[in-house]
Amino acid sequence: MKLYYSPGACSLAPHIVLNELGQPYDLEKVDLGAKKTETGANFLDVNDKGYVPTLDLGSGEVLTEVSTILQYLVDKAKNTDLLPAFGSMDRYRAMESLNFVASELHKGIGGLFNPSMPEDGKAAIKDRLTRRFAWLDAQLAKKPYLLGDTYSVADAYAFTVLGWTKHVGIDLSPYAHVVAYMDRVGQRPAVQAALKKEGLA
Repeated sequence: MKLYYSPGACSLAPHIVLNELGQPYDLEKVDLGAKKTETGANFLDVNDKGYVPTLDLGSGEVLTEVSTILQYLVDKAKNTDLLPAFGSMDRYRAMESLNFVASELHKGIGGLFNPSMPEDGKAAIKDRLTRRFAWLDAQLAKKPYLLGDTYSVADAYAFTVLGWTKHVGIDLSPYAHVVAYMDRVGQRPAVQAALKKEGLA
């Protein structure tokens, strides 16, 4: 398998999970502006959506979208520690958490990187995000991870996206449980390895 990534982008989540699974994989960095990979290939020939993460399955197929890739990696590895078994209610809770991160956090925080976004638009996004952070903080006051006592792929995704806040002028310090959560997840060896590989630590 090969993961196409851009340092610090949402591709960091599957990078972390690949490390957690302890399976061999290749990495190829992508210049998202130029749409070129570090080997000089046209990235649009790999993924015509033009963004990461992209997972080359080694079979002639590629898989895109963070939540889908994360579930694929765990299901393929048959690792139930990082994701509940498919078909169980716990699995649907995991999918619920992944969707929350994707739709409420990823798209919100990610939108703040858009240089053409007007200031009033950014203010509206930040206002909406404060409600999402408050909800998340209340959840993490009751449990150490998104799914309860067990770390999962949802945490790798949330850690990645919440890490962007420092680059878009959002202070997470009012959300003490979120801050503690970020520290807790960030200390995992698989997370540290991915951060170092991407030049982020």
